Amino acid sequence: MRRTPVPISTVTRSPRRPRPMLAMAGLAALALAACGTEETGAGGPQSSPADIAGGRSGAAFTEMLSKVAQQCPPSASPEAPPTGPARTLPSGETPPSDAIEPIAPTAGPEVELNARDWCASNLHEERIAQALWDLADPTPTEVRAILNGLGYIDERIHGLKQSGTTTRFFLDLRDQGGRLCLDGSAAGEETVVDKCVAPATGPFKAGERNV
Repeated sequence: MRRTPVPISTVTRSPRRPRPMLAMAGLAALALAACGTEETGAGGPQSSPADIAGGRSGAAFTEMLSKVAQQCPPSASPEAPPTGPARTLPSGETPPSDAIEPIAPTAGPEVELNARDWCASNLHEERIAQALWDLADPTPTEVRAILNGLGYIDERIHGLKQSGTTTRFFLDLRDQGGRLCLDGSAAGEETVVDKCVAPATGPFKAGERNV
């Protein structure tokens, strides 16, 4: 007598064993993520590309200031101009009764800038004026581009504004405790760049400078 074979079930059971392994893998991934977050927090916030670029430009600006002033004396208060007649009179001569004796200044760049800044200001004035003399149309955009090309960064350029054919600007050149700033007017061959005195501390404000 032939027995009828019993059919083998084809129903696939759901795999239950891998589920704990998947859960453990998920927990491990979360742990690694948390670990990475803690390490980032311990090391401080990462610098953005803009911050890195700003730091590099600031370092280049400081290096430029040092290079311009490398032949200048150390920081020291300038000596007051001598008083008295402008020239020595020959023996036996007396100055005319209407002679005016020069008076030593009591305020302004002559008194408030140290020797290093006074010397450096002349060098900055010359290099900037020469670069702006050949500018036919001194718009704020072109003036800024020339100043940037000379190493003066945007953070130190203030009050850049055009009036007619002249573009006015100010440069904050404070460095090593100095108070130097420049007041410039770009107008082609009539370009003028003068020294001025900025506050010793705090933000630079062109309207509150001492000149």
